[in-house]
Amino acid sequence: MNRREFLKKSARFGLGGAGLAGLMGNVPGCVNDKSKNSFGTAGRQRQKQPNFVVIFADDMGYGDAGCFGHPTISTPNLDRMAAEGMKFTQFYSAASVCTPSRAALMTGRLPIRNGMCSNKRRVLFPNSAGGLPAEEITIAGALKSKDYATGCIGKWHLGHLPEFLPTRRGFDSYYGIPYSNDMKPSILMEGEKIIEQPVQQQTLTRRYTAKAKAFIEQHRTEPFFLYMAHSFPHVPLFASDKFKDTSRRGLYGDVVEELDWSVGKIMDTLRRLNLAENTLVMFTSDNGPWLTKKLHGGSAGLLRGGKGSTWEGGMREPGLAWWPGRVKAGTVNRELAGTMDIFATFLDLAGVDLPRDRVIDGVSMAGMLLGDGAGKRQEMFYYRGEKLFAVRQGPWKAHYITQSGYKNDRKEHDPPLLFHLDHDPAEKFDVAQDHPEVLAQINKLVQQHQEGIKSVPSQLEKKINSL
Repeated sequence: MNRREFLKKSARFGLGGAGLAGLMGNVPGCVNDKSKNSFGTAGRQRQKQPNFVVIFADDMGYGDAGCFGHPTISTPNLDRMAAEGMKFTQFYSAASVCTPSRAALMTGRLPIRNGMCSNKRRVLFPNSAGGLPAEEITIAGALKSKDYATGCIGKWHLGHLPEFLPTRRGFDSYYGIPYSNDMKPSILMEGEKIIEQPVQQQTLTRRYTAKAKAFIEQHRTEPFFLYMAHSFPHVPLFASDKFKDTSRRGLYGDVVEELDWSVGKIMDTLRRLNLAENTLVMFTSDNGPWLTKKLHGGSAGLLRGGKGSTWEGGMREPGLAWWPGRVKAGTVNRELAGTMDIFATFLDLAGVDLPRDRVIDGVSMAGMLLGDGAGKRQEMFYYRGEKLFAVRQGPWKAHYITQSGYKNDRKEHDPPLLFHLDHDPAEKFDVAQDHPEVLAQINKLVQQHQEGIKSVPSQLEKKINSL
């Protein structure tokens, strides 16, 4: 590839600033030398590049799968993932609503750092003019430096205007809906074109699955990254005829059981093509269950709260990792981890250095996954919009502000509420009075963290009709 061809190709990937500079450092004839390369060779690179698959549910709660304790939703494929791989019991999203949580997954960064959160508009809408900034480096964009094929299937919700679509953010292909399935106009896109309006949602899960299988087939001989972000179980709920009225949990259960079927089809495809032992598959959810939707919403199990809140039920998610022969079967991991760590983990395993020109909040889980190292995460920061509500350090969690997901019942706490999450994962018993030394330590952590946060304009508050 000559320099002109490379520049044309990199522009399509939507890499700005250091992302493009880092990629150019690996191309003969480009101006950057290796010392300035943002994506140099990392320690874990192997002869054969591993494939990566992220299966991302929408609004699925911590307690909605059989392997996480649901008594009536049948999830044999997720259960098999857990039995053959690793189940995380303390796996977190970076936000309790869609847009910021997805931005954190894609970039490994807290949404407060790139404007992908807001105190006024908590997610992007069809009249939003903003999206994931061009200078942000996505997992897909970073993996392109190692010649990965990259595909995005499903819900994007990081900007629906052309300049924000997956095809401008490192993905070779896109098939899905650009925002939540309850937003109008309801559209299905392929690449950057609308191919269906309104979306026939009853068959979305089946069509996503077919596209995912085709992507894996097409790229079976090269390293690939597939991001499969399901539209469900976000409301409104839809299931295909094969799954409708089949679950003991009603329509919500029908939808989750169809997602589980989809997981099984992807795993079967990897096995059939002899790719399973070279593919890391991760399953999780963007945030907790939408409790205000009652029977059309899910369950956080024993955890308190749900979607929209910074209680555990809003941000602790089901987490599974499957990589036959590499991730030890039947492992239950009780260390802290989260979706923000997927960015650093995939780059580590692919032999790509983390960008050096920005703060990366995620840490690599490779040691935990492969059994040759302990977890690196010690803290979790719980943001609601641009405001820090709570902080976890080790087993301790301090709430400075609490609020239900969708009620105007905000309360500030001085001193903060304090819970020991190993002893009390349901956050029932405030022990702040008994542990002033713990609060002092967390307060120090908060101060250090906030000193490193620079204010940036919110992308979520920009509206098309105000331009």
